[in-house]
Amino acid sequence: MPKPLTIMLDKGQRQELEAIRDHHARPYVRERAAAILKIAAGLSGREVALHGLLRRREPDTIYAWVHAYEAAGLSGLLIKPGRGRKPAFFPPAS
Repeated sequence: MPKPLTIMLDKGQRQELEAIRDHHARPYVRERAAAILKIAAGLSGREVALHGLLRRREPDTIYAWVHAYEAAGLSGLLIKPGRGRKPAFFPPAS
């Protein structure tokens, strides 16, 4: 059986994540911060994914958010530039 997902936050990290959860301009960052705080409070990744957020998520998505936060801090919660579908054609430069 795999080891349950846990994350230990110090007081400063917790306060920073709470501020982001409550006030960040991008909703997806607020959601990710809320998920990490719930994991730190003792909920499992599966519980958070299925019942802890406004929308259901795959448990692997929650695990990826936690691992990105552990690896890169707050910048790990942001979507990296260049991600997503690229345009099929480029309009001619005038």
